[in-house]
Amino acid sequence: MIKASGLPHATEPTATRPTSIGTRRAVNVERVVTIFARLALGAAFLSAVASRFGLWNGNAAAESFREFVSYTAEVNAFLPHALIPVVAWCATVCEVAFGLALILGIRVRIVAACSGVLLLGFGIAMAISQGVKEPLDYSVFSAAAAAFLLSQSQLRREGSKR
Repeated sequence: MIKASGLPHATEPTATRPTSIGTRRAVNVERVVTIFARLALGAAFLSAVASRFGLWNGNAAAESFREFVSYTAEVNAFLPHALIPVVAWCATVCEVAFGLALILGIRVRIVAACSGVLLLGFGIAMAISQGVKEPLDYSVFSAAAAAFLLSQSQLRREGSKR
């Protein structure tokens, strides 16, 4: 019921106000899912970098990185060849920085948004050069969507800057 002042009567329940137990449960679930998304995206970035430096398969770092530069050229076939090493190194630096920041919980919202942009760009480049099946098979667009969702997380830890 609305009083003449336009404000609801204090004793009337509001349909939009959830119970405190339900609110706490939703916040806890969102916190767990947010942490999971941060760790999964961060680990995926760092794993990709570890692979391109031969840490997963024992190859020499230089040989593995050369293979990554070749793959970068395949994915970005529409770019001038001279830009390929720059793109490969920029992607590597971004993936290390984003991976560490996500795992450590540093500036999560902005890092997640930047991660989404990086993943979306990678997915679009894959689709242009190799067809839409490739980024779909490797869940690149799904990872980008997860990063964008993470960037919109409403959770805040006290004292942290997200």
